[in-house]
Amino acid sequence: MLKFEYYSPTKIIFEDGAENRAGELVHWAGGSRVFVVYGGGSAKKSGLLDRVKKSLDDAGIASEYSGGVVPNPVLSTVRRMIKEAAAFKADFILAVGGGSVHDTAKAVAHGLANPDTDVWNFWCGTKVEKSTPVGSILTISAAGSETSNSSVITNDETDALTGTKRGMTTDFNRPKFTLMNPRLTMTLPKWQIGAGAADIFMHTDERYFTTLLGNGLTDEFAEGLFRDIVKYGPRGVQNPDDYEAMSEIMWCGSVSHIGLTGIGTKGDTNRDGDWGVHQLGMAISAIYDSTHGATLTAVWAAWAKYVMDANPARFARLGRNVFGISEKDDLAAAKKTIEAVNDFFKSLGMPLSLTELLGKKLSQKELEDLAQECSFAQKRTIGTFKSLAYDDILKIYTMAN
Repeated sequence: MLKFEYYSPTKIIFEDGAENRAGELVHWAGGSRVFVVYGGGSAKKSGLLDRVKKSLDDAGIASEYSGGVVPNPVLSTVRRMIKEAAAFKADFILAVGGGSVHDTAKAVAHGLANPDTDVWNFWCGTKVEKSTPVGSILTISAAGSETSNSSVITNDETDALTGTKRGMTTDFNRPKFTLMNPRLTMTLPKWQIGAGAADIFMHTDERYFTTLLGNGLTDEFAEGLFRDIVKYGPRGVQNPDDYEAMSEIMWCGSVSHIGLTGIGTKGDTNRDGDWGVHQLGMAISAIYDSTHGATLTAVWAAWAKYVMDANPARFARLGRNVFGISEKDDLAAAKKTIEAVNDFFKSLGMPLSLTELLGKKLSQKELEDLAQECSFAQKRTIGTFKSLAYDDILKIYTMAN
């Protein structure tokens, strides 16, 4: 094992009916006035918000509710909710939903605690020094935001080609607790379950493709998670009522983004892995508002083929230990691995190209726009497994087209 630091303060309650313990956990975390953030109407229609409110009421905790969070969450919603939370005098933020809701709740927490700082500045380099505590009730297995230190927000107040979608990491993003009931994910559309499983796979894939090798137990964590999501992801898509499958997918989502599958892989970049595919995908969703998990599957094979020569043996190990690929030659095994990963994505119902994702073949100008967005107007490179500048990014998008 190489040197590492690890910190994960989130208390996890994983059980059928976990949401009914919201009042107990908010009280445990010190909250007394809770601002509840949610997405669309499903949390209301399903009765989930009613159960949450009853739990909070029974614990003597005041609560206010605000919805309207959309996939690929936007800054304008964050700003609105900060004003609402401040007017309510909230001292605790509770996210009820999936990754977009959690990312929004984290942003609201930072903005509420720092009224003299424009909240977007935290996604542009300003360090978070204090925040409002956040709790979590998870309804979508995908982003891992319920236990992670990350949050992604899209600035919908500026032009789409100026690098509008930004991710930000800080330990202040970590929720105090998360309540995880797999039954809450059983009513999701199959497309959303598949996209979530793909995102889960990719959170570990990004960490697995590192230049810092020699972390044996970390690799075992990663490969075990890969095998689990490869087994249960398609089962959940085929039968969302399968409690075993949905519970495994839910737990994979948290573990995949809690840092365990990347321990010891941070180098001078201070990043636990590559994250190039996520950057490629975020640019797509910034411009086309596409489902995050689907953007990753649409470009993964093109990225893999482009960077594979940096270390074919790493791809070969993934194929042998996860997919049972038997080729002894590393290059041959690596190529088979790319096919196997694509077959897994296909079993989830996910697109394997930009044309499949967007329903059209992109023009050269559209591909260049994506590369501009991803490279922040040619001001940054992405990736650590193999560093990618604008020209590399454009070639990958072209291959994925």
